[in-house]
Amino acid sequence: MVGGSLSPQKNADLPVRFVSALVMLAVLAAAFAAGGVWFDLFVGAVTAVTFAEFVRLVLRATENPLYRVTAIAAGAIYIGLAGLVIAGLESYYLLAAIGVVVATDVGAYFVGRTIGGPKIAPSISPSKTWAGLFGGMLFAASFLILMVGAFHYTSGYTTWSELFDIAWPDASGAAVVGAILAITAQFGDFFQSWLKRRAGMKDSSNLIPGHGGFFDRTDGLLPVALIVGFIGMTFT
Repeated sequence: MVGGSLSPQKNADLPVRFVSALVMLAVLAAAFAAGGVWFDLFVGAVTAVTFAEFVRLVLRATENPLYRVTAIAAGAIYIGLAGLVIAGLESYYLLAAIGVVVATDVGAYFVGRTIGGPKIAPSISPSKTWAGLFGGMLFAASFLILMVGAFHYTSGYTTWSELFDIAWPDASGAAVVGAILAITAQFGDFFQSWLKRRAGMKDSSNLIPGHGGFFDRTDGLLPVALIVGFIGMTFT
């Protein structure tokens, strides 16, 4: 999501970020495979740490007691509700939410760093470019298209023509939804970036090597989960 080319200096943290990402995905996969109370405990733990980091940022961002109480109460509702939605999502929608956020991050990171160009909001997050945003939208849309295609393929449509006729309307809709969710994830990222700037902090914590804190990883997932949860309730 940073402008400029993919130089060695700019990618010095890439191996650490990659290994940390693999570990996080492995833990998530293990919790998902265990299911039931284990997955709920995993989501609850991540939600609790995310909220604790949010509170830390708020306390550093303002000394006004009213602002602090209001922000913490709003954050408890926002983060807590998102956590409840994630814990209750069906597998299909959970994969969609997490996959879209990961695809958005990957697309924004590599496209933004490769192309560079104008910044979206340099006063809030100087590393994020319009190229990165569109890269994230493209990757997210592509992920949902592939997911929809795979779902229809495993549902028994074995010929390419049959698969295309059945899946294409859903795939085109998935592309639009993926792009919108990518923008939503970026809004969540911008909100956290704004809060970190107010707090004078680079990361929400240093718990995850190369990634910062849990809130640095869940900032985009929180609003996406709320929208995907609404979609899931509406269309199931």
